[in-house]
Amino acid sequence: MDAFSAIVLAIAGLFIGMLLMCEAGRRIGVRSIRRYPDGLAKGTGAAEAAVFGLLGLLIAFTFSGAASRFEARRHLIVEEANMISTAFLRLDLLPKDAQPELKRLFREYVQLRFSVYRNGSDTQLTESRLAQTAVLQNRIWQKAIVICNQPTTPSSVTMLVLPALNDMIDITSTRAGATQNHPPLIIFLLLGGLSLIGALLVGYGAADSANRNWLHPLIFSAILPLTVYVIVDLEFPRWGFVQVDSADKMLLALPEH
Repeated sequence: MDAFSAIVLAIAGLFIGMLLMCEAGRRIGVRSIRRYPDGLAKGTGAAEAAVFGLLGLLIAFTFSGAASRFEARRHLIVEEANMISTAFLRLDLLPKDAQPELKRLFREYVQLRFSVYRNGSDTQLTESRLAQTAVLQNRIWQKAIVICNQPTTPSSVTMLVLPALNDMIDITSTRAGATQNHPPLIIFLLLGGLSLIGALLVGYGAADSANRNWLHPLIFSAILPLTVYVIVDLEFPRWGFVQVDSADKMLLALPEH
């Protein structure tokens, strides 16, 4: 089972769990009314306000954080594309006979970088492509060092080419770190736990109604798991429906020479 399927199953489980908690809360409330005909226990409003207030605050923070990290990852892709393009253009400053080989390696490098995170849920494939990236980076760097150390290469050219290559290589570590930047698992567990407790309170509050109404429990049990899914999808934009493919295409905009 891939990561996307596991997330979908977890969200479906949360939806079913919230429906069950709504029913459990209602049954607890009905029993309470039977034992105490005066009505449901007093003071539950404060508990509900605290739970739903904390749930809303947690959703707001996690959604905002996920959206900002999503934008940051997309900007990093564009930034890497710009750095690769800059380094590629500066190859024109090198001796003519040294350019074809380096440009060929650059084109291989761009295709590899484009494919590194395309299957983000397949961690083994991603790690393999990252290892290939490191090998190709080393080849480009070593060849550039040899060319820049030649007596015929002006020092001014070296000062332009090597820093551009260094920036191009460094951004890969920044992007790799950004893909691992997520909230702790406990945050998502707390979000799921508060959702279940909220469903219990919703069911308990509906117990004083003689007629069973499934509309509100269904809406409540559907909207919260959907919100949690969107948050998770933003956190892992290679796994589900939220994608950064449009930014990836920037990597293929390498000028042809």
